[in-house]
Amino acid sequence: MQLHKIYIASVMTVSFLACSKLKEQPYSSIFTSNFYKTASDAEAALTAAYSPIADLFNTAAPSASDWSADQTYPRPVVGRNTLTLFNYDPNYTTQKSFSRLFESPQQIWTSCYAGIEKANWVIEKVPSTSMDTARRAVIIAEAYYLRAFYHFMLTKNFGDVVVKTSASSSQDKAIVGKSPRADVYKQIFADLDLAVPALPNYSTGIQKGRPSKEVALTLYAKAALYAENWALALDKAKQVLINNKYSLMTDVRDVYSVPKEDVARQENMWAYECESATPGQSSQLMSLFGPRNSDGPAYGNSSFGSIFAYQSFFDSFNPLDKRRQLLDTNYINKSGQTVAQKDITPITQKGVLVKKYMDPNSIGGAGAINIPIFRLPDVYLIAAEAEARANGATTAAYGYIKVVRDRAGLPDLTAGLSQGDFVDSVIRERSWEFFAEGDRWYDLTRTNTFLTVIPAAVNDVYPTRTPMAKHRYFPIPQDEINANTSLEQNPDWK
Repeated sequence: MQLHKIYIASVMTVSFLACSKLKEQPYSSIFTSNFYKTASDAEAALTAAYSPIADLFNTAAPSASDWSADQTYPRPVVGRNTLTLFNYDPNYTTQKSFSRLFESPQQIWTSCYAGIEKANWVIEKVPSTSMDTARRAVIIAEAYYLRAFYHFMLTKNFGDVVVKTSASSSQDKAIVGKSPRADVYKQIFADLDLAVPALPNYSTGIQKGRPSKEVALTLYAKAALYAENWALALDKAKQVLINNKYSLMTDVRDVYSVPKEDVARQENMWAYECESATPGQSSQLMSLFGPRNSDGPAYGNSSFGSIFAYQSFFDSFNPLDKRRQLLDTNYINKSGQTVAQKDITPITQKGVLVKKYMDPNSIGGAGAINIPIFRLPDVYLIAAEAEARANGATTAAYGYIKVVRDRAGLPDLTAGLSQGDFVDSVIRERSWEFFAEGDRWYDLTRTNTFLTVIPAAVNDVYPTRTPMAKHRYFPIPQDEINANTSLEQNPDWK
């Protein structure tokens, strides 16, 4: 077999390099001579830079993290329990054995670097494309935003990662070593500094799935929070809130309603936009969260009972909390009968259903419910935490969290909390607000509390869970180490 290295995607995503002993000569890149000539070329290149989001949010981005945390857990079949039990390895052996790589951290790595590579080609080539200058500026800004987003996804999952800012037009540009997390965040901020000024403010006319200026500022604020730059996080969050382009839905359940998804974009700022019919792409989350054997018609036309919420998480809610309505301890089946909690799943009598991803009009296992990536409550809670960490539990900090709690139907937080107690309250609020949205694990790892929280998140399906310090970040996939001679494994995983 003759192999030609044509750098269409990052070398980090080309696994055949690991299994060849041949010395190969890279000859050319198809992008440099035959593409990026017209406006339609530029639009197509940008669309390609978005395409890895589909593979990310089919399962891996929300579930690889959530199955490690203390809110939801998978039915222990086909290798899904390795994340919950922390018995995965750099080869992600079990996921490969059961063809579950699309649910694993390896999919996050692969998709993000594929997206970065495509964004880099846009950034390098579109500036010389002959087209409307205003539209060209927005395309380039979106590419900077996407590159920042993909790098953020990588560093919060793997820690020190490869910062890739050049398209892989040669082997030297493709084979790159890791950078410290601090430098990854510097690059994220630099990209967003270029993206924010050129992106449009949110309006109902903005193309769905595309970032507004406020979305880019939200990513900026969240990345700064993870980098522990409290002043920067607060500043960017405040810019979003001052712009006043977004607002909370009155009923939190409407955020997750397919018929209301257009109006829900006033809160669901940026999402993986799913469609149940072609053309379009979907996610399997609807079918995984729904009851087994497609027995719950409200959940979808084909669902498998593969993910449930811990009873302890359900019990952590104040009964007044309206967000608890997005969980269920019983459901109505196709025959109109009420299925009690003890019969929801054959693996435990304490299974709790998650109702965020229902689509009663789904086509098979393909649902049209959008998968949230950034929602407005995140901005309020980033502002609350950053304000408290920078200045203590001030009136402003209380005001930010109050907006989220008011919509949930909860009373105000106790007055006079210490800085530490207030921050803990914000982290708990985040847990109730963003469950099953792929957020909780990162709150536990960035605050380094996962070693104490996770061992208590057990049930009769997973009676013992013993994470170690090395599990704060996932191991870099061994396939990538083999393919990239400049790449080193995370120290805790060597």
